[in-house]
Amino acid sequence: MPRATDTAGAPGDSYLVQDQRTAIKSFVLAEMMRGAGYAALFVVSVGVFLWGIYLLGLLLPEDSKLAPPPMPYSAVQPLAPTTAST
Repeated sequence: MPRATDTAGAPGDSYLVQDQRTAIKSFVLAEMMRGAGYAALFVVSVGVFLWGIYLLGLLLPEDSKLAPPPMPYSAVQPLAPTTAST
């Protein structure tokens, strides 16, 4: 197994044959790029999911988009009628 002090192989061949400072920089850059790749994959997957919901909405009939909600005032209780006694 090559050591960090070995000079065998081409320069920059592996982070194992680089000096310690360059090896750490290479490792950190690789980890940041991997994290950026995971973040990009997550963002793209959320976009594809939302695009799928949009396409599903396009398949709905036009009447369902224009119809009033089935219970528009379900959370609002009507006031009881009051009668004034005089």
